[in-house]
Amino acid sequence: MLYIGIDLGTSAVKLLLMEGDGTIQKIVSREYPIYFPHPSWSEQKPEDWFAGTMDGLKELLDGCEKDQVAGISFGGQMHGLVILDEDDQVIRPALLWNDGRTWEECDYLNNVIGKETLSEYTANIAFTGFTAPKLLWVKNKEPEHFARITKIMLPKDYIAYRLTGVHCTDVSDASGMLLFDVKNRCWSKEMCEICGVREEQLAKVYESYESVGTVLPEIADELGIPHTVRVAAGAGDNAAAAVGTGTVGDGMCNISLGTSGTIFISSEKFGVDKHNALHAFAHADGHYHLMGCMLSAASCNKWWMDEILKTNDYAVEQLTIENLGDNHVYFLPYLMGERSPHNDPNARGTFIGMTMDTSRADMTQAVLEGVAFALRDSLEVAKSLGIQIERTKICGGGAKSLLWRKIIANVMNLKVDLIESEEGPALGGAMLAAVACGEYENVEEAAHKIVKITGTVEPEPELVEKYEARYQVFRQIYPACKPLFALMK
Repeated sequence: MLYIGIDLGTSAVKLLLMEGDGTIQKIVSREYPIYFPHPSWSEQKPEDWFAGTMDGLKELLDGCEKDQVAGISFGGQMHGLVILDEDDQVIRPALLWNDGRTWEECDYLNNVIGKETLSEYTANIAFTGFTAPKLLWVKNKEPEHFARITKIMLPKDYIAYRLTGVHCTDVSDASGMLLFDVKNRCWSKEMCEICGVREEQLAKVYESYESVGTVLPEIADELGIPHTVRVAAGAGDNAAAAVGTGTVGDGMCNISLGTSGTIFISSEKFGVDKHNALHAFAHADGHYHLMGCMLSAASCNKWWMDEILKTNDYAVEQLTIENLGDNHVYFLPYLMGERSPHNDPNARGTFIGMTMDTSRADMTQAVLEGVAFALRDSLEVAKSLGIQIERTKICGGGAKSLLWRKIIANVMNLKVDLIESEEGPALGGAMLAAVACGEYENVEEAAHKIVKITGTVEPEPELVEKYEARYQVFRQIYPACKPLFALMK
């Protein structure tokens, strides 16, 4: 049988067609615009997502045995607010995960309601990207829109709705809304009251591998697939990427170098760090995970290359980087503010340490190292909980860089396992669809049989020592700059 994974990303939707044994038959993608109406605002039109998805599905299925398609599922950008009216029409463009306008609402939630209260209700505190602060922003700034809300959805769940007619979400994506009781895997009645939301306005919650229904007849006919094709709830992009990289079960780790950057640690047990520096979310495998998320990762390198150096030949720029561990330039990768572990929407990208002999290569190297150092910040929080990690998988566009993988391995002093497929969320979505259709008994079995390690980047003791010294400098730069960032609003 064939399974489709849909990765609804920030810049494009990627669609993947997988055979039951994990063989990838075909991958296509469709880009769509992102809008920045004001500084720190970030929006997209859900209708663009669906149009791109349908167009991509038609190309994906062209030439394949359509009658063999059995299931569809998703990975998707998290936290985005999609609001529908009584006719299930989109009320306004979606506020995205990297939208920073909700600092007042976050201040209210964290300091008036209180971080301890939020953590008790949801296992997390408020971040500007989360969904609940966005809802409060709409309530405060666009009350006419708030009054029309009949359904509150997340990005990938809007696609699931358009395909099935079912208002659904999954436990992993719901965990990032600040409306979800993560420990008990249900909506938090207390948070609904705080945000002025009725539980019936929220979608029904499923485990990521559960079927929510079948494709609508008109969708099946348009695509030429059976009416019996099941649609599974899917997962937030990071949980889906974790499935696609085999980061399921207890004590596994994955680093994602996408538009945002994450370190993802799976666990069979629920747990929260005392400062809520890491997100404590439900996992797509039926258990839990801790996650540190930085808002700008591979996007930092893209910004540096595209906007500053005016080149699209990323590999050539990295060829001249030779002296790892000896760079005197540092870069804070906070181009969109920062989430883990600082939770500071005012943080900004910063170069420091330049001298008259600083080269183009030094600056490029500093960008790559700055992202690695920022990921290390979250790893240190996990270590403080007694979690010991010796190795990690890696995925995302940035993971294609041999140099960046080497930097990650040595900055974090972890063995970095390379996997056969770096398709992350799209593959994870297809795997969840396969589980929903009974191809595999559970997510762990699917991961064990499908995900294959092809090599490992080993940390080098001498380089680890050099990067340890540089990291100790890096971790002092943000606290020193923080008072200045507050003046740059």
